[in-house]
Parts: sequence; C-alpha cells; structure tokens
Amino acid sequence: MPNPTAAMLTIGDEILSGRTRDANMPHLALALGEKGISLCEARVVPDVAEEIVAAINALRSRYDHVFTSGGIGPTHDDITADCVAAAFGVAIDVRADARAILATNYENPERNLNAARLRMARIPEGAELIDNPVSKAPGFSIGNVHVMAGVPAVFVAMVAGLLPKLTGGKPLLSETVQVLRGEGLIAGPLGIVAAAHPEVSIGSYPFNRDGVFGANLVARSDDAGALALAAAALRALKAELEG
Repeated sequence: MPNPTAAMLTIGDEILSGRTRDANMPHLALALGEKGISLCEARVVPDVAEEIVAAINALRSRYDHVFTSGGIGPTHDDITADCVAAAFGVAIDVRADARAILATNYENPERNLNAARLRMARIPEGAELIDNPVSKAPGFSIGNVHVMAGVPAVFVAMVAGLLPKLTGGKPLLSETVQVLRGEGLIAGPLGIVAAAHPEVSIGSYPFNRDGVFGANLVARSDDAGALALAAAALRALKAELEG
C-alpha cells in the first residue's frame, strides 16, 4: 500500500514579499518523511480570502492531508481560520475550550483577553484543537486539514504534537553519494542508473566549492533493499567518474 500523501499551504504576504523566509516547509517535509507520509506539493498564497479558500479546497480534495502555516494570530490579516470554515461550509466562533487555554496566559483573563486575543480562540465548528505548548494559542484539525501557526518555533511544536495522531506508512530513507565532477559528465551515466532503479527516486544536486564542481547524488526510497542497490550503483558510478 502506498504511503499517505500530503500538501503544505503556506499563507502570508510576508512570505511572498521575501521579507520572511519560510522555514516551516523544510521542517514539515523531513518530519513527514520520517512518519511515512509523502509531501507531494507545497503552495504559498497571499492573505486573500478567495485564494486561501480555493487552495484549501483544491488540496484537500487531492491529498490525504493538508497542513497550513500562518494566519491564525490576533491581527486583522489573520484570516486563515475564517477561510478554513468557509472552505468546509461551517460556522466559526470563539470556543470555550480554546478560550480557556488562552486564559492561562493571563492573571486577569477577563481584562486581558481583549477582542484581538480572542480572535485566536475562534475555531470552526467540528474542529479538534492542536496543542501549542509554546504560546498556548491552539491550532486545529478539521477533516483532513491541519491548521498551524506560522512562527517556526510554534509550528515545530504543533507538528510534534500532531504527527503521533496520524497514520503513516514506511519512513522515507535516503543515501547521498558525492561526486567531484560536473553535471555535464554525470548526467548520461546517472540517467542509466536511474532507469535501472525505477523504484528509487534519484536526484542530482550540483555545487561549486572553491572552483571545484561536483554534485550530491541523492537516492530516496521507502524500500531499504532497493535503496541499497541503487546506492551501490551510485558509488560504482562515482568510482568510474573520479577514477
């Protein structure tokens, strides 16, 4: 049986503007690989409700899981929760359990839980909360969509709490062979190796270090035996090219 599939949807004008670098997608990709869930697509959309709703609906219909990052804070442009509710056609409002979690941040919650902060307790009807041990404001899961914060430390903590609850498959394994030759020399024989091992994903990632051209040849598979055969072929290719 193939591994479950996933997509990531990153939400925020700050990512698209280049002012903020997305650290969450690489982290999620590695964590899902270890869980045996295949990250198949990643999208970035602006803080525009129509774009967010359309992306959520497109991705949740295609993949087993959708993970979102960003847009669940207290400011006017944090509209992800509303967009998820719209995508699922359900109501959204401040929920008692989410409010109670936020209240633990304050000595006087009746005074300190203002309207802006309470935005972080607005949860779509039928959703299950995702724990946030860093700053308390919870994420949530509804259907196959998992909604999490954009702040990397919070996102990492939410992923760590969520993944044990999901069913995975075989962990993705990888081996890297570094070849100190340019891709122009590597490409032909590497194509032959890849064709001989169709069950293994083989990629070439070039570099130039102090004027020396080379490439990291990376083999990936959830089949340890197939991966070992492909890696052996890559090592033989390295010996041939560098010899």
